[in-house]
Formats: sequence, structure tokens, C-alpha cells
Amino acid sequence: MDLDAIVIGGGHTGIEASLALSRLGFETLLITQNPDVIGKMSCNPAIGGLAKGNLVREIDALGGEMAKLIDATMIQFRILNKSKGPAVQAYRAQADKTAYSLLAKWTLEREKNLHVFQDTVVDLTTDSSGRRIQGVLTERGRIFKARTVVLTTGTFMESRIFIGEYSGPSGRLGEPAAIGLGKSLRRMGFDVGRLKTGTPARALRSSLIFERMTEQPGDDEMLPFSFSDSKVNRPNVPCYITYTTAETHRIIEENIDKSPLYGGKIVGVGPRYCPSIEDKVVRFPERQRHQIFVEPEGLSTEEVYLNGISSSLPEDVQEKFLKTVPGFEKIEIVRPGYAVEYDYLNPTQLYPSLETKRIKGLFVAGQTNGTSGYEEAAAQGLMAGINAGMFLQKKPPLILSRADAYIGVLIDDLVTLGTEEPYRLFTSRAEYRLALRHDTADLRLLEKGYTAGLKGDEEKQRLQEKIQNLDEIREILKKRKVHESDTAHLSALKHHPGKSFEQALRDPLIKMKDLTALDDELAKRRTKYLKYVELDIKYEGYIKRQKEQVKRFERMEKKRIPEDFNYALAAGLSAEAREKLTKIRPLSVGQASRIQGVRPADVAVLLVLLKKGV
Repeated sequence: MDLDAIVIGGGHTGIEASLALSRLGFETLLITQNPDVIGKMSCNPAIGGLAKGNLVREIDALGGEMAKLIDATMIQFRILNKSKGPAVQAYRAQADKTAYSLLAKWTLEREKNLHVFQDTVVDLTTDSSGRRIQGVLTERGRIFKARTVVLTTGTFMESRIFIGEYSGPSGRLGEPAAIGLGKSLRRMGFDVGRLKTGTPARALRSSLIFERMTEQPGDDEMLPFSFSDSKVNRPNVPCYITYTTAETHRIIEENIDKSPLYGGKIVGVGPRYCPSIEDKVVRFPERQRHQIFVEPEGLSTEEVYLNGISSSLPEDVQEKFLKTVPGFEKIEIVRPGYAVEYDYLNPTQLYPSLETKRIKGLFVAGQTNGTSGYEEAAAQGLMAGINAGMFLQKKPPLILSRADAYIGVLIDDLVTLGTEEPYRLFTSRAEYRLALRHDTADLRLLEKGYTAGLKGDEEKQRLQEKIQNLDEIREILKKRKVHESDTAHLSALKHHPGKSFEQALRDPLIKMKDLTALDDELAKRRTKYLKYVELDIKYEGYIKRQKEQVKRFERMEKKRIPEDFNYALAAGLSAEAREKLTKIRPLSVGQASRIQGVRPADVAVLLVLLKKGV
């Protein structure tokens, strides 16, 4: 089989990378240890969330698959942060995890140019210089050659799971680790470290007493993540909330010495923003209780996911402390919680395209880069797939800046700052988040997806129609004046006679729905377009100021640094800046300015040297 590309791993990262490459017309081989668990949700059965929901919509705008998969398999939908500003609102959906995985697998199987193969990659092959990728070697001795390789091993590379005294080589409970590749990468000179994550017990739904918990229903209206889907028609299943108790904490404290995390067995750093229940009890002793979300795993299973109480304590201890939680008194555990430790690559070894600096044609994405979360993984997979495709076409890579997308923030943070703990994206990491609302993802990115080759004419036409509708609504608002008769219907308008509806809408007391009730032309327009224009107008002042900041940011990003720039000979740079710049090799002055240890004075020196052509 003559291959253009190989993707290693069939998780959320591998799905997006392999689909992107095959849809760009390249013969692509996805190698996975088990095709039956493609797209499996190792942890919580949900897609989206704060910043993460924005990522899913950006993936869709660029031509990825995750939004379509969750739209077809969701069993609950919510808009988070409804009471807060639009820049921090996000979509989140509970998934039927089995249906999600099956649909992901079926999508891959039906894709032209894409081939799925079961095996374990244990080594990479390169040319005689060791600087250009040529293919992979598998556990069964197969050698597959390709012009580019995308590495997406998730939590499986040299991984071990821990439950109390027990530990064994697994990437998920009951699934084998990928042994050999981590050792090979170290031999090739890559900086490889260890990280840790964990997951809670799964319980039998019929063993829980839901009357003792608080029901958390989804929103009445299920909205699609994908800009291509007009509506979602799926079952709406509730979640439930309960809390740990003082007795829960006492049992955990009494058995903390049995935790592999505190017994020294685990050396990898765990996720700061998703700690185990052991971590919560030890680090926050003042907290009397911790929240637990009871989430259904699907429509065809009785298993439920106990979000917020991940643990690697012995199984008997887990059962004991879980029975102290209201509603869990008769709990029947189907799968115990556990911790997993795995190899990852320091992402500062990558260019913003996600290609490695050490080996040409090798791209790395997902948890292999030290991130956590399905959405962060999928976003990187899509970008690695696109850029591997650009590499094959000898075209410049698609690089999204921090002002373009949350995906740009994610990748820039990784390749510029690196990470020593599982990285999670937050809205607070984005300096220009007002411009990165989830409902603007298609306006920001669909054209880029079209240029890359992952979006078609129909989708581009749909975008143009949306832009035209938004412009027409804005024009109606500018032309329509507030009449005296309008104030009889809406008292808040009494302060705005003679003004345009657009000016009146800037008043916090006036909503778009108030104005649509007064104007037939507005009433004919689609609600989502009206909402979009309303937000744009109400936040216009803030958005204008942010656009000025973006212009300054873009000026720095446009000041390119040659790849072969010799920092050792750059007089005037501090020793720390010289060391960090040589290691990261930033592509622009903007990126250089974000490297830890590079001071404003160093940036000024760099600007002078570049101007002189040194």
C-alpha cells in the first residue's frame, strides 16, 4: 500500500487528523490498537464546556467532525454561563458515549482515501540523516512507509494504571498500553516526560437513590454545535447533583497512605483543574463538601459517571467512601476509579504548525502534547491533519493566531510556553475573547477551512447568506427611528425618541426582542441572527477597543524572525533570553515576547537587530 500519511491513534485527535488528511485527497492509514474503541470517551461522557465549547464550534467552522458527532448523539444540552457576558458563554452536551464512538468509527470507515488498521506502533523510521520521517514500525513487525506521520497516542504511550496497591500497563482499564514508542522517541532525542490523569468510578443507575439528589435538567431547546445543522432532535435526559460529606472525607483521610498518588508510586504531575477526590480533601481541608455530578453514559446502558470524584484509592475504600454520599448508600460499582500515568512530549519541541523541529514531516497532537480534554485533543488533531496536508502539498502551514481563535491560543500556549502539567483551555487564557464568541466561529474561520480544502462551495454560500442577513438586520436597525407611538408599547424607549433602533439598542434596558415586537421587518428575521447583531451592538465599545489591541498584536506577529537566526551572536540579549529563544525558535517577535524569561528589553534588542538585518 502506497501511503501519503499515517496517523497513530484512534482517539479524538486521530479522528480529526485522519479525516482532514483523507478529505484533502491523501491516502491515509490510521493505525490503532483497537478499532472498536475509536472515539471512546475515556472520562466524562460530555462534549463542550467553557472555552471547550468554543473549540468544538471552531473545529466545525474549519471542516472538522466533532460537532457533527455530538449533534447526532447528545442526550442533554445546556448553554453555560447564561447569566454572564456572551464572551464566556458556551455550549455543553452530554453524549451517549457508545453511540458517539460507533458513529466516529463508521464515519472513518466510510471515508474515501482512509484505511483503518489494527496494530501498535513501536517505532518511527526516518531517512539516513534521522531528520526526515519515512514511516513506522509496528509491534507485529510491519513497516509502513509514508511521507508524513501524525502522532496521537493520548494516554497510552508507556502508560500504567493505578488502583491502590495494584498497577499494570494500561491506557484505560482493561486496554493495553502502547509499549515501545516512548523509548524510541527518547532514543531519537526528544524531551519526553510523564503526566498523570484519573477517572472516577462508574455505578449502576438502578442502585442509586435519585430522590436524595438534586435534578439538573438540560435546556428545553437543544442547539446544534455544527453550523451545518439547523436543529437537533434528540432525547433529553437529566443529570443529578449530590455532595460528599464529612464522613466521606474522614474515610479518605484515614486511607490516604493507600493512595498511589501520595505513596510515591506516581511521578507524573496531575491536572490542576480536575483533581482527584484525594487531592481535594488534602488540599482544601476547609471545604465541608465537594460537588458530584451524576451523568448518564448513554441510552443503552445503566452505567452512570460520577463526575467530580475521581480516585485511585483501593477498590474497597472507594466503595466505602462512596456509600457515605447522599443517594449512593446502596451504590453498586461497575468500574472502579483509577489513575493513569503516561508519556508525553514537551510541546516546545514543535512549530506552531505542530510539526516537530527535530524530524521533518512528523506532527504531534493531542494529549501527547500534554493537554487534557477531548476538545483540546480534537482541535490539535484537526490542525495537525491540515498542516500535514499542507506539508505534502509543499504549501505554507495554516497557523491560527491568538486573535483568530481559541485554537490559536491553545497551540500558541503549548509551543511557546510548554507545559509540565495537563493543560486545560479556559476563556481567561484568551486576551481577545470578546472577539472569539462561539457564534462567530464560522465568520472567523470558515473561509480558512475553505481555502485549506475542507469546506465546500455550499458551506461558503451559507456563510455569505449569513453575512448578508446580518448586514440587512443592521441596516434595518439604522433606518428605523423610534416614534412616539413606540413608547406606549415600551416605556424604556421614552428616552430615545427620534433615535435609530440601533442607538436605542445600546441601552441596557432595551432588548432585541422588544424591538422585533415593534417592527415587522425585524420580526421576519431568524432569532439567532438577531441575537448575534444584538450582542455586537451592545458590546460595540468593548469590541472596538479590543480590535485596537488586536492591531497592535498583529503588528508584532508580522515581524518575522528567520528560522536560522543566530541568537548566540545577538549582542544585547540577556543570557536567559538567548537560551530560551534558541530553544523555542519563535517565528515572530510577537511569539518571542510571550516566552517566559524574555523581557521587554530583549524584545527591543531583537527588533533593532532584525531591522539591521543581523
